[in-house]
Amino acid sequence: MIASVLVANRGEIACRVFRTCRASGIRTVAVYSDADENALHARVADVAVRLPGAAPAETYLRGDLIVKAALAAGADAVHPGYGFLSENAGFARAVRDAGLVWIGPPPEAIEAMASKTRAKKLMGLEPLTEVTPPDLPVLVKAAAGGGGRGMRVVRDLAQLDAELAAARAEALSAFGDGEVFVEPYVEGGRHVEVQVLADTHGTVWALGTRDCSLQRRHQKVIEESPAPGVDADLTAELHELAIRAARAVGYTGAGTVEFLVADGRAHFLEMNTRLQVEHPVTEAVFGIDLVAQQIRVAEGAALESDPPRARGHAVEARLYAEDPSRDWAPQTGTLHRLALPRKADVRLDTGYTDGDPVGVHYDPMLAKAVAHAPTRAEAVRRLADALERAEIHGPVTNRDLLVRSLRHPEFTAARMDTGFYDRHLAELTAPAPDPYAPLAAALADAHGRSRFGGWRNLPSQPQTRRYLMAGDEHEARYHHTRDGLTAEGVRVMHADAGLVVLEISGVQRKFRVSRYGDQVHVNATALTELPRFPDPAARQEPGSLLAPMPGTVVRVAEGLAEGARVEAGQPLLWLEAMKMEHKISAPTSGTLGALHATPGQQVEVGTLLAVVQRAL
Repeated sequence: MIASVLVANRGEIACRVFRTCRASGIRTVAVYSDADENALHARVADVAVRLPGAAPAETYLRGDLIVKAALAAGADAVHPGYGFLSENAGFARAVRDAGLVWIGPPPEAIEAMASKTRAKKLMGLEPLTEVTPPDLPVLVKAAAGGGGRGMRVVRDLAQLDAELAAARAEALSAFGDGEVFVEPYVEGGRHVEVQVLADTHGTVWALGTRDCSLQRRHQKVIEESPAPGVDADLTAELHELAIRAARAVGYTGAGTVEFLVADGRAHFLEMNTRLQVEHPVTEAVFGIDLVAQQIRVAEGAALESDPPRARGHAVEARLYAEDPSRDWAPQTGTLHRLALPRKADVRLDTGYTDGDPVGVHYDPMLAKAVAHAPTRAEAVRRLADALERAEIHGPVTNRDLLVRSLRHPEFTAARMDTGFYDRHLAELTAPAPDPYAPLAAALADAHGRSRFGGWRNLPSQPQTRRYLMAGDEHEARYHHTRDGLTAEGVRVMHADAGLVVLEISGVQRKFRVSRYGDQVHVNATALTELPRFPDPAARQEPGSLLAPMPGTVVRVAEGLAEGARVEAGQPLLWLEAMKMEHKISAPTSGTLGALHATPGQQVEVGTLLAVVQRAL
């Protein structure tokens, strides 16, 4: 029996595995980088071991250090989570060679399936070795890992070499393996997958289907089970293919076989030899704990001959610290508050608590919210409402995008595919701030400031506050009177530091207000209070390219130098932040007047990278 488990991972998945371990009476061991010294997963574990450094290559990708940590902490098993070394056969062997239990599939199965090129050959498929114009569009894909890293869609043959280089660099940074390959890109397909669970006694379960079609940068955003619109015949075919793939490599433990479904046909993509981020939707529908099952299989227990019966529908949304309206740019800062309203059958998996910093070194996912209900429509409605009412205070997130996606008619009718965000991103990210949020923020701030002399009988001058909301400045005006705070066009029913109630056209509305320095959150609207007298020195030269996020300059366009002619949209340099590369392009056509960025340079948000002087 396993008595102590080290999780070779961080954040949400480490906390999630620890939760099952605690419920099972199993001691927990965490590893943490210097950047994660005070992270939640390190705090909640029974024992935590430091991995010196911050970059993944120095820490969570160092299998030798993790094995030493497990032995030093007295662990007798290792759970890899997902990402990092979860699909690394060498690490699995090192764990076993050290006398530890590996909570995952055999290294031989990982080798057969972890490389997508070998997996495709096993399934009778071959990647493209030479790309010609009729092959376009194609998908450049990392052979190892997952999570959308190292993936690029190429529609112009002239861009292929550059996208291959970018994919290799991203895959090497994320997985320690820079191998990539090219395959045809299927337009308009749906991403459907099958969860498998296999024991060492020959039993393989296929646990329904999941639809993961809503993706950004080839990384899943919203997932659900069962996949809607997949009929019984296609479901049976997907199950048969998934079980066949698992049996072909002698698979044990939890894994996922992924397909692209188009025109009623299933196209094999890959097998992920690990737990998936979206595993909670399967847990909700089948009423099981997949991590507990992984541990039981690793202990040698046998599965029942048939899987449990599926019940209802579950939907999961990934909450990211990112700005979808700015090319999904990751965001950093302090996560002041993260809380969903308490609802039956709504689950929140996270690696953060209030006050935790969101840094630059790792994936920007903050949490996963999951809703389960008897029907799909009920589950979708329940999740959208929970996210809309959630308190998420701190860096910009994709919360509004998630809510709008869940309520989009294409999604509610289950007519979505992997091109959903390509078609709808503009409408889903169009600013729609609450016009009364600035007034509510000002009234909350003004609470208790009213002071009147006994002799004065003149109306007060209007008080003003200025806020930045959805990129625009807004001014709020109110008055102090003998009867309290008033504002034109509304009736102030109540105002204190945390709650403002306004009657607008006969309807009472409640505004919950939270303040963190100059950052104010009014319900789901974020504002920044502006100084009364702006600093004129803060102005930037026209054409300035500022770093949209903290990160590292990894490349500058070949031959780029001051004085060079550039065209609008031309890539100038690339930043690496949160394990992904982000392209910085020329905002206009003109001349490169200054270039301050150099490869390897660490930059903060707002750092001046270059200046493009507009052509006259």
